Amino acid sequence: MVKMVSHGKHIAIIVQQLNKFNPENQSMEDFLNESAKMLQTLNMTEEKFVLDTLAGCIEYKPLLDVVVNAFFVQDGRYCLFSERNLYIVICYLATFQLEELGLQHFSRIVKSQDTAKMQKFLRFFFNALYLNTWIKDEWSRFYDSEYVKENWIDLLLRWQPKVQQLIEQLTDKLNNGTTTVKTSMVTHPKEFNLTVPRRRAIPIPLPIPVLEKRPPVPPSTYKPPKEKKQLEEIKTKNRRKAEDLLLKANADQFRCATMKPEKRENTHDSMNSKPAFQAQKIQSKVDNIPIKLNAAAILREGALYQRKMEQELKRIENLLQGAGDPSEFLKWQKQMRGKDLEEQLAEIECRRLQGKLSHEEAVLAHQNVIQENKKKADLMREEKAELMQQYAEKRLQEQKEMRELVEQVVEGHKNAKQAKVKLQKYKQQIVQKVCEENGELLQQALEEEEEKLRKRYELIQQIRAIESLPSIRHKFVDLTETGGHGLICEMSIVELRERLALLREAQKAAEEEKREQIIHEKQAKEQLLLDKLDQISLFRAERGRAAALKQEEKKRKSQSGERPMKDERILNLEKRIAEKTMERKKQAGLLKITTQKTSISSRKVQGLHKEKSSAIDLLFTDLCSTVSAGKGGRGFFAIEPLERTGKESGKTVQEPSTWLQGQRNSQKMAAYKAARSGATVCILRSEVK
Repeated sequence: MVKMVSHGKHIAIIVQQLNKFNPENQSMEDFLNESAKMLQTLNMTEEKFVLDTLAGCIEYKPLLDVVVNAFFVQDGRYCLFSERNLYIVICYLATFQLEELGLQHFSRIVKSQDTAKMQKFLRFFFNALYLNTWIKDEWSRFYDSEYVKENWIDLLLRWQPKVQQLIEQLTDKLNNGTTTVKTSMVTHPKEFNLTVPRRRAIPIPLPIPVLEKRPPVPPSTYKPPKEKKQLEEIKTKNRRKAEDLLLKANADQFRCATMKPEKRENTHDSMNSKPAFQAQKIQSKVDNIPIKLNAAAILREGALYQRKMEQELKRIENLLQGAGDPSEFLKWQKQMRGKDLEEQLAEIECRRLQGKLSHEEAVLAHQNVIQENKKKADLMREEKAELMQQYAEKRLQEQKEMRELVEQVVEGHKNAKQAKVKLQKYKQQIVQKVCEENGELLQQALEEEEEKLRKRYELIQQIRAIESLPSIRHKFVDLTETGGHGLICEMSIVELRERLALLREAQKAAEEEKREQIIHEKQAKEQLLLDKLDQISLFRAERGRAAALKQEEKKRKSQSGERPMKDERILNLEKRIAEKTMERKKQAGLLKITTQKTSISSRKVQGLHKEKSSAIDLLFTDLCSTVSAGKGGRGFFAIEPLERTGKESGKTVQEPSTWLQGQRNSQKMAAYKAARSGATVCILRSEVK
């Protein structure tokens, strides 16, 4: 058994050496040789112990990493990662050196370290469940499972009860609070060897701004403005006008719906006297309007015709050599394509009619759903009326309870408010006294600073005046002399101007030559374009003749040909659609009858909501009274006569009751919005003749 005096010191040396080791840069033998040189001060036994533990930690590093990494994940989450090598050393000693060291020596090494850290790690490592399960499995990846069990796991399990006693001793030590605290080295700061900065120039001090006296608060701030009175007067006038106009509008609300017999006759005569609409035939004449072509278009069209000529010449050459004429094949291809197109059109028509049929069926289904929904809606209305009545009673009871609570709370708040007011007054008096004292002290300090700054300002002005005296220097320039810099290309300003004039003349001559060349090129291009235009006009004339011949052939074929018969599928679908439309119209007639019946039942439900609607009307009248009417001579409701609107729009005129109800609702909404925004509303009504 090895005997050592300072266990903590040797463990610290081992951890320090392991921190220095880098397997990528140096081998294990070199590292051990270097560390042996450093450990010459130790005894033979101590040196051997340190070197053996270093070699073992490096050799069995994969096995030790498995345990230490798992410890940091589970129990050592809050431990420092820099202390990783310490746990590796303890794990190595417990696994491989426990038999040789003995429990007494091992316990001394453990107690020389931090008690809390060692207690955590040993409790984790000597857990029998961990040793038999995942530690054994992980170590079996590197070594044979039987070897691992016999040499390492069984040995650790044999020592486990004795080590458990050591762990209990450490926990007792922690509970009693006798943990050993490591003394760390105290850092002593040193002064920086900085260069002494130069003295800065004295800046001109800025003059202290004298505070101007604030003007007193004008008396107009405490007086109400004149505009407010004027607005109130205008409000009252507008309210009176709006009330008068509302009375007139309510009296004459159905006059616009009645039509005079004279106007009826006039409208009937005007409708009969109008001739039927006749569509004008579009003239099929196309004038040959000349189009101005640019150069690019002329060249492009010329190249196209040139290409067509070359293709035609090739075709004639092929025919002369014995090639076949593809015209018969092209005719057959055209016929087949026409048949395919007719079949496609028939299929499209079938799909369209099928879609129409499905639409009719959907309309019928929708009407059936509407009838069912109306029945459900009647039941829901009755249930809603009962629930509304129950809710109103419950709401009234809750309001009574809330009023009683509010009265109790208000009485409690009154006493608290009086105490707060007294405290605020006392604090305000203290603040006023402190402010007055601070103002006097500040004024004295300002006066002293002003005197110092005036003296400094005078001194600096004297220094600046002495420094800013100008030194007069005159230098005469000769344009014929050179700069005298010793360069080969030196020249005077006069010579430079002469050379620039010669260069400008040479540049002008080159420009004139280039201009003449461009003119010649333009003339050649214009001639080429004229030739191309002549060629294009010839080709266009030929194409026009060919197009006229094709048009005549098409007319002959259309006159001689018969219209194709409709497909049987299309006829069957049209019959089915007609049947479905008849069913839909019958269903619509039944729906109108049922709506009249449901209106009677809905009247009962409306009786419950009369109180609510009357309250809304009262609120509306109050809002309308606040809204100001316009200055023009028009009234409240902007209703145009039905005769004029019907003639101008050409649409079917609505019933008077429904139309007036819609107009009234829209005007109510407009007046309500205007009252909320506070704006004046211009309300119109056309006079009914």
